[in-house]
Amino acid sequence: MEIKITSPEKVLFVKDGITKLDLMNYYISVAPLMLPYVENRLLSVIRCHDNVDANVFFKKHPNSDNLVHVKKVEQHEYFYIKTAQELVNQVQLGTVEFHTWASSVDAINKPDVMVFDLDPDTAMPLKVLREAVLKIKFILDELEIDSFLKTSGGKGYHVVAKLPSKNWQQFEEISKQIAMVAQQKWPQIFTTNIRKERRKGKVFVDFLRNKKGATCVAPYSVRARAHAPISMPILWEDLGKISPNEVTINNFAKYQNTAWKTFNNASCC
Repeated sequence: MEIKITSPEKVLFVKDGITKLDLMNYYISVAPLMLPYVENRLLSVIRCHDNVDANVFFKKHPNSDNLVHVKKVEQHEYFYIKTAQELVNQVQLGTVEFHTWASSVDAINKPDVMVFDLDPDTAMPLKVLREAVLKIKFILDELEIDSFLKTSGGKGYHVVAKLPSKNWQQFEEISKQIAMVAQQKWPQIFTTNIRKERRKGKVFVDFLRNKKGATCVAPYSVRARAHAPISMPILWEDLGKISPNEVTINNFAKYQNTAWKTFNNASCC
């Protein structure tokens, strides 16, 4: 892999002193783990040309960037990657975060990776959030749907399921029904109401990421937030040990063994 890096000393995360070179070295190290989750899936990325506190922007359409592939969907052009070199080249171009579609480019209208973003009220104890995560897993287990867990790099966790479907309408409806079951069984914990003022004291089950064109942050992606947290897959048995924004670029080495174990055990990549 040969990629010329410009401005390697540029500090992207000011409070932590994390540079563009640090970010690129991280993505090089996790490329073997991350690529199976992002290759051949349409991408939306968050880019930063200064630092993450000053100027970031969302990009989902291609331009003159090198090393990307283009696919037209309903008259709009989107881009995707196929190789580790193309992944790292996105970082050279300023990408910090990677977000993917639920379907692959080879079957764009047959989504197969379903995500439940569990977004807790800010005052919710972490213990209750973890109980909520296990309740979503319980529903999926009852339906015999394999799932894996990852940190969001923010307040909550993501439960991800490998679930091939016939079309987007079916896919959306299944995700909605699973979220509704959670709300009906445990109304004191879950809500599917998108309005923030109606979520107090509860976990919002965001199933809307399973709509056509919607994206979710990819496994192993860094977040453009303070301390450079990582949305990292973790083992179910580590739920009680790792908080949603605990894994960062600066401490990732501590979790590398967990990362490889999770990758080898995940049935959804």
